[in-house]
Amino acid sequence: MAARTVQEDPDVHCEVIHGYRRVYRRRGTGPVLLLLHGLGCDSSTWTPVIDRLAEYFTVIAPDLLGHGDSDKPDADYSLGGYANGMRDLLTVLGIDKVTVVGHSFGGGVAMQFAYQFPERTERVVLVAPGGLGRDVTPLIRMLTLPGSGAALSVATARPWRRPVADAMRTLSRLPGPLFRDLGEVADIYVKLADPGQRKAVLRLSSTVMDWRGQYVTMTDRAYLARLMPVLVVWGAQDHVIPAEHAENAPALVNSEVRVFEDSGHFPHRDEPDRFSDLVIEFCASKPPAQYHRGRWRALLRRGDQFALDTVPRESSGSAVS
Repeated sequence: MAARTVQEDPDVHCEVIHGYRRVYRRRGTGPVLLLLHGLGCDSSTWTPVIDRLAEYFTVIAPDLLGHGDSDKPDADYSLGGYANGMRDLLTVLGIDKVTVVGHSFGGGVAMQFAYQFPERTERVVLVAPGGLGRDVTPLIRMLTLPGSGAALSVATARPWRRPVADAMRTLSRLPGPLFRDLGEVADIYVKLADPGQRKAVLRLSSTVMDWRGQYVTMTDRAYLARLMPVLVVWGAQDHVIPAEHAENAPALVNSEVRVFEDSGHFPHRDEPDRFSDLVIEFCASKPPAQYHRGRWRALLRRGDQFALDTVPRESSGSAVS
C-alpha cells in the first residue's frame, strides 16, 4: 500500500520523532481532541466523525506506530510506549492539553495516557475499550498463540486475500449483529498482509492479553477518574469486546456511560452523527480537569477509599449514567 502524502490529502501530515515517521490527520480549530484508533486499524476509522467534530475542535487523529502509513519499526508496542509516543507527538505540535478519545485498543492507550500524563488530559472518552474486563473475541486471543505470525502470513497471502475480504464485505451487508462489523474486519484483514503491521499487531497483542483473554486492566486504578471527566461509549451488539464490560467503568459523579443499542464494536462508524453529538455535548457540559499535584498525590495515597464518591447507575434503555 502506497503511503499517503500531504499533497494527496491536505489533512494528512507527518512528523519524524525519534527517527520514526508519524502520520496523522489534523482538521478544525479550537480545543484539541486526540483520536486513537484500535488494533489493526488506522486513523481512517474516524473518517465518519472527523468533519462534524472539526466544527468544534482541533482534531488530531494519528496512525499509531506500526499501523497505517506511520513507520513500522522493531520497537516498543506497549501501552506505555504508545502513551509516550502521543505525548511526544503533541509536544512537537505545540499542544499542551487534550481530550483523549480511544477506540478498542486505543481506549487502553487513552487510559494509559491519562494515567501517565494527568496534567495534559482534560477529559477521556472510551469507545468499546479494552482494559475493563477479561473477555475478548477468540479471534483476537489467537494472535497470542505460538505460530500465529506464520498462520497470519498464510491467511493473508495474495491468492485468496481479495476473495476473502470481498466475502466478508458482502456478508457485512446482511442483517444481524453477527455480520455488523465484518466490513471493518475485512479492512483489518487486508492490512495484516503488511509484514510490518502484522509484527506490530502481534507484539502489542502479547503486551495486553494471552490465550485466556485480557490481563491488563484499568479497574484497579479506576478511582483516578474522580479527577477527570470520563465518557464510555459502547455498542450493545459488540461481539469483539462485550458491552457488559461497561459496567466496570468508574461510576463516579463526573463519568457517563452510553450504550448504543443498534451498534457493534464501531459505534463511531455505525452511528456517526449520534456519536459526534454525544462527544460534543460531553465536552461542553464537563469542564476540563485541572491537574493539581497535591490532589493527585492524596488520591494515590488513599486509593479505593474514594469509592464513597461513586454514584449508583441507573439503566434505562440505551443510556446508563
